[in-house]
Formats: sequence, C-alpha cells, structure tokens
Amino acid sequence: MTEPPVDLARYDVSAGVATITLDFPAKRNALSQSLMSQLSARLGAAQDDETVRVVVLTHAGPVFCAGMDLSEARGAGASEMGVNAFPHLLQTLWDSPKPVVARIAGPARAGGVGLIAACDLAVCLRSATFAFTEVRLGILPAVISATVLPRLTPRAAHELFLTGSVFDGVRAAEIGLVNAAVGEDELDAATAAYVADLVKGGPIALAATKSLLRRKPLPAMADDLAALVETSARFFASDEGQEGIRAYGEKRPPRWVPQS
Repeated sequence: MTEPPVDLARYDVSAGVATITLDFPAKRNALSQSLMSQLSARLGAAQDDETVRVVVLTHAGPVFCAGMDLSEARGAGASEMGVNAFPHLLQTLWDSPKPVVARIAGPARAGGVGLIAACDLAVCLRSATFAFTEVRLGILPAVISATVLPRLTPRAAHELFLTGSVFDGVRAAEIGLVNAAVGEDELDAATAAYVADLVKGGPIALAATKSLLRRKPLPAMADDLAALVETSARFFASDEGQEGIRAYGEKRPPRWVPQS
C-alpha cells in the first residue's frame, strides 16, 4: 500500500501569490478525505494572509486530479462517503474573495473537473484530458454540477455528462471549462500572465466583482441599476478607490500591488 506524503497540498507564498500544489502523484491526486482536508486548510491560510492577492491551484505529477478517492467509498454507507466533505471544498473555492487560478498540466476527471470549474480562471495544456466519468460508474456528477454547469454550454454539458467521453484541452476552452489551452512550453507563462493582471486589482474590488459576476437571479433592471449606482458610488469614495485614482494620476502602481 502506498503511504501518503505528510503534505498532500503543498503551500508556498511569493510576491502576493499563494501556490497550492496537489501532491500525491502515486494516487493521481485523488480527492481523499486527507487531501480535501489539507486543501481546505491551505485555502483558509491564503484567505487569512493579508499579503496574498491571488491563489494558484496546481499539481505535482502527470495527473491534475483523478476525482474522488474511490477506495474510501468502497463499502461505505451514504453517511460515510467522502463526497460529504466535497461540497464545502467547492464552496470555499467558489466563494474565495481572492481570485483562484487553476494550472492544469495533465488529466482531470469527475471531481477534479469540479475543482477546476470552481476556480475563477483556468489554463491547461492542449493535451490535457477531461471527462465526467460518473455515469460509467453508475453514479451521478451531482455535486460538481453546481460549479461545472455555469461554465459549460448546455449542449456540451448534455453530451459530456451523459456519455462520459474524454475531451482535450482545446475542447475544454471551446466550451468554457477553461480560459485557455496552450502548448507545454507556454503553460507557466500563460498562468503567470493571468496572475500578473489579477494582482493589479484592488483586493476589496476583486472580491466585490466576484460577487457581482455571480448574482442570480438578476433583479429587475430598474431595481438593479439603483442598487448598482449606490455600490459604484461607495467604491469610488472608498479608501481603495481613492488610492487607485491617485495612483493612476501619479502614474504609479497602487499600494496593494505586491512588490517582487
């Protein structure tokens, strides 16, 4: 039996970026209770660290994430399933006030795709593969549908959820699962480019913009505009907004941009 490493989700912070690396290649970074617990803890640490502006979620080994650790589900009752810890993890990623970027250099399956969809931005290799394999195991992509369905086009969702077919990074970008699919020599640069743009945003404004993007259902236009005018005015008058305006006029980076 393969002994798990002590640190299943490595955590590093540099220049305002917290990098969390799924690190149990021997199990294809499957979502065991231990890995999910550590990943949740690392995400919490990133939220609590005022120096962190952006989180990057990546992986060690050739596989991003194989999905739920099925060895923990074998013979377990419904109340014991590891899947019960998974919704909290997806919610933590989805609601993170700090933008999360997924860097995918290898296959992702089932719950692993749910993690990617919960991130704000995602970049993968063109050769990376993805699949919603649940139906082929007699189970449902139920929990991950909460993060995946807002990303995918409806036709693609029907096809891929129902067939369980494997698709590559190019298709993933076409249907909205990831932002970009790139060559092997471009992945780090593409990830770094997204991060470099994100750290320029005010941390409070970024968190509020995430909330703005995820309003559902949208209210009536007149009510919506009235509320948005008030929100906009509050941010213009805020300390962060005023600092951004001053920095723009003085042709300098705002105070919140991390210094390398």
